[in-house]
Parts: sequence; structure tokens; C-alpha cells
Amino acid sequence: MEARHLTLEGIRASLAAGGPPRPSLLEGTGVRASAVLAPLYELDGEVHVVLTRRAQHLRSHRGEVSFPGGGQEPGEDLLDTALREACEETGLDRSAVEIICELDHLQTVTSRSFIVPFVGVLPGRPTLEPNPAEVELILHVPLDELLLDGVYREERWGLPPLDRPIYFFEIVGDTIWGATAHMLRNLLALATGTRWR
Repeated sequence: MEARHLTLEGIRASLAAGGPPRPSLLEGTGVRASAVLAPLYELDGEVHVVLTRRAQHLRSHRGEVSFPGGGQEPGEDLLDTALREACEETGLDRSAVEIICELDHLQTVTSRSFIVPFVGVLPGRPTLEPNPAEVELILHVPLDELLLDGVYREERWGLPPLDRPIYFFEIVGDTIWGATAHMLRNLLALATGTRWR
């Protein structure tokens, strides 16, 4: 099979043509809102996404791979939430981020909240430092790796009619799953033009 290859120029064009994001059904119901940032940069002709592995001492989702992000503070808009959390978790300079897209909003089953994902472009590979209070490791994952055969899979969890798809990406040393995999799947589907909103 021919290798799939993404470029920042192509991603920009595909995301711009994708239309507005779908809101979550939980929005406007008073539930907690969160936001995450999917930072992208190009290095040697290959687009990478910055992810984090959560610290092992955290009470929830310990050791899981996620986008930098977290809960909205009072008086804060959700883009500011995503940028603030990315800075707190990784030291990312928010002034270096160019926001190019807002992905479909995602609601979580376990925490009864919704997440707004933003896609940002960086001018190059950033110099980052994990905040040990929250982050064990910063990952720089090539998007082309996520498109390789055998990396992505789906499972159905729960019993009908309440079963739902759960998505997984198997990368070297880690499994990306849950909400993060769901958002990555949405990003890749829009970026490759295989799904339109």
C-alpha cells in the first residue's frame, strides 16, 4: 500500500474546508468544560503532534497519553484554557501558537464533561519541559506514523444498545486511547479528507 503523507499546507487546507465544529450535547447544561491543544509542527518534511504522558501520581488517567489541556477557569474562554494548560504542562510559549481549527467537541462518559479541542501550528519543533506535577513525558509523534497500517484499531465497549466505539492508536512505547484517540481520529480524518463535518 502507498504510504500516506501529510504536510502542514495540506492539513491547513483540509481543516479550513471542513466547516464548523459539532458541539457536544452537554453544552449549555451547566456541566464542566475543558479544552485541549493539539500542537502541530513540521520537521524535515514531516508533521508532528505534541502529546503528553500524564504523571503516574495523578488521581485520574495516570500514565495515559493525552493532549495538553484541562478544565476551564471562571471568566476564561476555552481557547485561553487550552493555551494556559499547554503552557503550564509543557512550558509551550502561547505566543508561538497559531490556531488553525477547532475540532468537534467531545463529551466524556465517565466525568460528565465536554472537551473543546483546538489545533495549533508552531513555527518549528518547540523547546518544552514537562511539569512533573502533571506530566511524565512529552511525546513528539509523527502524524504519518499514526496513519500506518496496524497502528489504529476500534473496539466496541458496553452492551447494546448502550455500546460505543473506543479508538486506539498503538505507537512505539505507548497506547493512545479514549478521548485523546477520538480527537486524533477526528483530526486525521479531516486532514486526509476522508471525513467532512
